[in-house]
Amino acid sequence: MRAGYKQTEIGIIPSDWEVKSIFQVAPLQRGFDLPTREIKIGPFPVVYSNGVENFHKIAMATGPGVVTGRSGTLGKVHFIESDYWPHNTSLWVTRFNENDPKFIYYFYKSLRFERFTAGSGVPTLNRNVVHSYRIALPKNKSEQKKIAQALSDVDSLLGGLKQLITKKRNLKQAIMQQLLTGQIRLSGFNKKWEEKTLVEIAVISKGVQLHTTETKIDGHFPHYNGGIHPSSFTDRSNTPANTIAISEGGNSCGFVHFISKPFWCGGHCYAVIPNSVDNNFLFYALKGLQKEIMKLRVGSGLPNIQKTTLGLFKLKVPKNPVEQKAIAIILFDIDVELTALEARHDKTQELKKGMMQELLTGKTRLVKLGAAHA
Repeated sequence: MRAGYKQTEIGIIPSDWEVKSIFQVAPLQRGFDLPTREIKIGPFPVVYSNGVENFHKIAMATGPGVVTGRSGTLGKVHFIESDYWPHNTSLWVTRFNENDPKFIYYFYKSLRFERFTAGSGVPTLNRNVVHSYRIALPKNKSEQKKIAQALSDVDSLLGGLKQLITKKRNLKQAIMQQLLTGQIRLSGFNKKWEEKTLVEIAVISKGVQLHTTETKIDGHFPHYNGGIHPSSFTDRSNTPANTIAISEGGNSCGFVHFISKPFWCGGHCYAVIPNSVDNNFLFYALKGLQKEIMKLRVGSGLPNIQKTTLGLFKLKVPKNPVEQKAIAIILFDIDVELTALEARHDKTQELKKGMMQELLTGKTRLVKLGAAHA
């Protein structure tokens, strides 16, 4: 066993940590009923199982607070800075017993409360089972604060990245709206645009249904058969890389893809290959009109978009192919930036998971053993 650690009933923990029940650490109580019609708008957040959804003029609990779902939506844990009203769909921490509230918040997030459910109908958190669950935590509140601060710093980074991604997406949407309709022209281009039907500028091909025996979990090629993501994978392809695809059937019919590698185009998917416009421009033009394309769906059971109807869909196209390419390059560059930001966000999210696992179990310490005892 590593120096500075000890064996306990719940496993090996730092020697200066202790094992307690959740009831001893930060007990939970059911929230208070507050019908929507009785809400009087005020400064205090009303916290439901999903989080803050309203504000009321009266608070029933003193902040900071930690709240989790009691029924319906479980597993979400919320930290509330101010005084608040915990709704009866939630459970709130009545006292922290000299533990750091932000540390308790992160600790509770790591517990996966949804496993403490009872009942066969609507999942409900069993408070008695939760209270009897035993956990390990630092005795020293300063160590709790350091752990909470480290995780809070990562959350701040994640929040900043989310805001930046949202801002970049909104910017892209605005630029698409302006560039793909000719509202704003790029410098040096002045030729008129023309309205074309999709069938006039591209070949639309419906895919071929792939038998289930030909799908493979580790297949080399994605199989698109309607929907937003690949339906499966296979070792064969019937469509080249860098092809525009539009979902033909299902709830996501009309969704526009740009698939950068060879793939199998299934029976509920259209491949769109341009014959007189730039491929990348056509993708962005169709993507910008995706909501309108989705409105072409018919059928009440399994909705679908007919090939003839899709072919008659109209869009505006610059006559100058150089202008088409220039517009596509601008939008592609924005996509590259977005992809990099999203990858950074996902990597940071994984880093946070690893940090929680290390810090909240004591495997990694932020204080020296001597300082922890001080």
